[in-house]
Amino acid sequence: MLSSLQADWEDGLAARRNAGLLRQTEVLQPLPETRPYFRDAQGVRLLSFASNDYLGLTRHPALREAARESLEGSEYGVSAAPLLGGVRPTHEALAASLAAWLGVEAVLLFGSGYLANLGVLSALVAVQDHLFLDRLAHASLIDGARLSGARLQRFRHNDLDHLETLLQRPRKGRAWIVTEGVFSMDGDLAPLPELLALAARYDAAVLLDEAHAFGVLGKEGCGSLDHWGLAAEQVTLRIGTLGKAFGSYGAFVAGPTLLIRWLQQAARSYLFHTALPANVAAASLAALELLRGGDARRQHLGDLRDALQLGLQGRSYLPSTTPIQGLILGSNEKALQAAAQLRASGIYCPAVRPPTVPVGQARLRISLSAAHAAEDIASLLDALEPR
Repeated sequence: MLSSLQADWEDGLAARRNAGLLRQTEVLQPLPETRPYFRDAQGVRLLSFASNDYLGLTRHPALREAARESLEGSEYGVSAAPLLGGVRPTHEALAASLAAWLGVEAVLLFGSGYLANLGVLSALVAVQDHLFLDRLAHASLIDGARLSGARLQRFRHNDLDHLETLLQRPRKGRAWIVTEGVFSMDGDLAPLPELLALAARYDAAVLLDEAHAFGVLGKEGCGSLDHWGLAAEQVTLRIGTLGKAFGSYGAFVAGPTLLIRWLQQAARSYLFHTALPANVAAASLAALELLRGGDARRQHLGDLRDALQLGLQGRSYLPSTTPIQGLILGSNEKALQAAAQLRASGIYCPAVRPPTVPVGQARLRISLSAAHAAEDIASLLDALEPR
């Protein structure tokens, strides 16, 4: 049996390799610089355009200092689930500060965005309910929807006419619309004003993943709702991560106290996960203050985006208003060749291939950070020129 399984795995890996779909991890050592430089296993210095550190906070000394102070005379990890003694004062302070920032009643912390989405969807959505999920929604939302056992229907990306057609069909149970404020691969925004109006018309609840919106959009980086001028109570729950614009790690769910209390009782990925280390929560708390006062960083990020888009004129790219800029290459081979060309110029920007993106839309996902300088954009554009 084992030899048969091994043969299947070998064939599967070979098939992925031949299709240009084989993936592997790479060890990158961050360098002690304010800009996102790393050194690879061969000692080559690389400028990264692959990180979700949109505001450049992951290397900020305030985060390191907050984490260090939290560790002094204390524990490193909490070694317990939240409901079994794993909550510390720093966790409570972070949750309260996040809730105040977003203007909601309560916040619940999770170990990661993936765990948060799994927990929210599987705990709130019942088997008899209907889930309407954007076609380009993140894998964690798809997996959470499947775990719920509800009927899952995926509408064409940002196509509200298609969504309305699905909502008009007879159904039992509740209707849930699930979308992202900023989509992780294309970098475009969900049309939230129209989507929320549609949700209200058909009495549907809305779950909004703001992983790539918090810190980048809206006043004080409050995300998509603030960007569109919408009220917090117009969505049922918002999910955010602390590992992107915050430059830290973890995730949170924001909304009414009643729903947060229910998630504490029913979300398995909360009940059975070890709570975040308190020093990580302390770093996230420091990051929140920097993020709220980060208008200059957000302006710089916008300037970098504009410069990049100007230089990409004439190419097949997705003109996003966010730090996520997709340069579409089409085939896996072309995407891998483009990534290798950048690598030879000292730039790290891996190829993104199916199933992360649709077949035929392999790309470079150029991720900008406020830690980049204007000359970094010039270097990237120069490295993209045909050789």
